[in-house]
Amino acid sequence: MKHTIYAKLLISYLIYGVIAFFIICTFTQHLTTDYIEKQEASNLYREASIIAGDYAAEYFGSSMSLSDFQNHMKIVADYMDAKVWVVSPDGELLMDSDDPSIGIDTQNDSSKPVVINGFDVTDFGSNNYMIGDFYGCFKHKMLSVFSPVNVSYQNIGYIVIHKTMSHITAGVNGFMNISFYTVALIFAFAFVLLFMMSRSIYRPISKITKTAKKYAKGDFTAQIDVHSNDEIGYLANTLNYMATELDTLEEDQRKFVSNVSHDFRSPLTSIKGYVEAMLDGTIPVEMQDKYLNIILFETERLNKLTKSLIDLNQFGHHGIHLDIADFDINTMIRTTILTFEGKCSEKGLSFDLLLTGKELFVRGDMVKIQQILYNLIDNAVKFSNNDSSIKIETSIRNEKVFISVKDHGIGIPKDSLSKIWERFYKSDLSRGKDKRGTGLGLSIVKEIVQAHGENINVISTEGVGTEFIFTLPLSKKKGEHSTQYIPQKNVKSAAVICPGRLRFYLHFLSFFTLWNSAAVHSFSSEHTVYSPANSGLRARRFATLHFGSAGLISLA
Repeated sequence: MKHTIYAKLLISYLIYGVIAFFIICTFTQHLTTDYIEKQEASNLYREASIIAGDYAAEYFGSSMSLSDFQNHMKIVADYMDAKVWVVSPDGELLMDSDDPSIGIDTQNDSSKPVVINGFDVTDFGSNNYMIGDFYGCFKHKMLSVFSPVNVSYQNIGYIVIHKTMSHITAGVNGFMNISFYTVALIFAFAFVLLFMMSRSIYRPISKITKTAKKYAKGDFTAQIDVHSNDEIGYLANTLNYMATELDTLEEDQRKFVSNVSHDFRSPLTSIKGYVEAMLDGTIPVEMQDKYLNIILFETERLNKLTKSLIDLNQFGHHGIHLDIADFDINTMIRTTILTFEGKCSEKGLSFDLLLTGKELFVRGDMVKIQQILYNLIDNAVKFSNNDSSIKIETSIRNEKVFISVKDHGIGIPKDSLSKIWERFYKSDLSRGKDKRGTGLGLSIVKEIVQAHGENINVISTEGVGTEFIFTLPLSKKKGEHSTQYIPQKNVKSAAVICPGRLRFYLHFLSFFTLWNSAAVHSFSSEHTVYSPANSGLRARRFATLHFGSAGLISLA
């Protein structure tokens, strides 16, 4: 059986009420009765002591007659609503305030004593009172208090005052009635408080529970209608935010699966179609090499897509393991662009390198940073216009190294700039040019940059070009020509013709960077370089080199 919070609160309330009633009826009543008995006994003992010290002493000293003594005792007894007895040490009743016929006339020596069987003053104990029928003298319980009467230092009797317990019981009952009324009022207030708690706690929790069940069924559009400035309200807002994020994530997952299915299905369909065509003879043997190359191309695209998906999956679920070390970003850039020699030759592209210092050490994961550079340069090469240049620049600002990759190509539309980091996203402008792309490269780039705690930005103008800029922390390591001593404006730049002998040109530039002498302020020359990409007939102007005291080289 399911127990709700409201039911638990109600049951707790009832249990608390029963326990409180039991405590009041037992412990409270007992303690109250004992307290009133002691207070009443104390008052009676005080009166008995007064009687024993004044009236009884005069009576036993023969200075007061029995009738006068009885009259005084009658007045005292009526005032206290009690019985006053004079008892001898032997247990003889010498006087009764309610019965004038009982007593001893000390002046006339007349007596009518009544013996109290079993009377023993030690039965009163240290409290000087007892509760009961007083040795069978009364039919009801009585509170009996005694005080000794001493005349000439001799104990000649006792003043015993009896008061019915009904008076004490009535006082206790009156106090208990007040207690019950008070407890009833408290319980009424507690019930109102319980009702208010049910509205402020139970109902919001009930709404949260019902909405959470909808979340469990996959309905993330439901919102929790709870608006309170407490922990429950904070919980509701958190769950609403979680539902919104889960709904977005679910939509992203649907898109992700759809994109993966599409990107896998297209090359697989091509591969299947060409293989079937070769098997059934639709494609003649002499043309199979052409279509086998197409199959190989589609297979490489599937392999690339699979590898990218594996990388992104590792990033998302287990984080990115970074092997942080110091390395020269300038050397990495020079090394990375060597891998694009073939692609650049096909399109007649060149690289403009604007690198701060001969060496520029940064701190990060060398392998993954190279992956960033490869993806950015690969995009720049794919979307650059033919016979254009790609500019790669490094600079230092505020202990940060800024790396820029800029192309002169088709650009990215404004409405697509915020979406380029999404997985599988390709702008409409790029779909026709990027047959090999998976739409995952920039997602991987952003994941790696964020894992380093750095930022990446993009600046693009449609039809003009695109520039990606990301940051890395500057290393404290100093190279042979430390970047620490190179001013911001002093930058080494180089324009490199990518087609043909790229490695030779880079080696050529490295040779001239060693001319770091203050004696050589400037040097200019023109070189004619023949591009194999242009059938070796087209001449290009290589650049103008400028040397400075800080080792500055400018090849523009």
